[in-house]
Amino acid sequence: MTNVTTRAQKLQRPDGTAPRVLVVDDEHNLTELLSMALRYEGWDVKSAGSGMAAVRAAREFEPDVVALDMMLPDMDGLEVLRKLRETNERIPVLFLTARDAVEDRIAGLTAGGDDYVTKPFSLEEVVARLRALMRRTAIVATDDDDSVLTVGDLSLDEDSHEVMRGGANIALTATEFELLRYLMRNPKRVLSKAQILDRVWNYDFGGQANVVELYISYLRKKIDAGREPMIHTMRGVGYVLKPAV
Repeated sequence: MTNVTTRAQKLQRPDGTAPRVLVVDDEHNLTELLSMALRYEGWDVKSAGSGMAAVRAAREFEPDVVALDMMLPDMDGLEVLRKLRETNERIPVLFLTARDAVEDRIAGLTAGGDDYVTKPFSLEEVVARLRALMRRTAIVATDDDDSVLTVGDLSLDEDSHEVMRGGANIALTATEFELLRYLMRNPKRVLSKAQILDRVWNYDFGGQANVVELYISYLRKKIDAGREPMIHTMRGVGYVLKPAV
């Protein structure tokens, strides 16, 4: 019988209630989309569109983790972070930023931010990063294997980035890992090149769709070489990952 695990198990607070997430961004549509994705995970979500609203919400809501935009209309994310840490010095914060300069990323992390993603981003990536932050800070209770995706004899650990097939370790680049994670989160589902570009290259890739073919070929050499293939091409449609027969 093949083993297919598509979603990690739900996280919960020590008292059995859902984790609390505060989403802070002045882009209403983005906030709504992200909040919907987090509620789908079973989490309790509140949102704020400004720095002051975020500080007030944090005091009332007492979130377990915060997704925080770096650029807000009344103050920047670093100032919001400072105010949040005045009342809860351990609260983990994931910065959401459109700025991709190295110095901006370093500034956010050295100021006390725990992680960051650059806009535009995939919702799956933000959810995965928030899960990892909550596990890392031991705020929520988890099962031992809740970060591991498994399809057949292939496993991927979203926290340690370890990938194994049939008990053998497989070394992947960052992009190969993201591509495999997306395929494993959608086993037996045919994914088009456009869908893969949107998710793996975070909506902002300016190249051609043949980059997907290139990285699929890289992945096949590492995942399928010398084994029953798991990654299949559906001509004219896209790609699908299935447990080996």
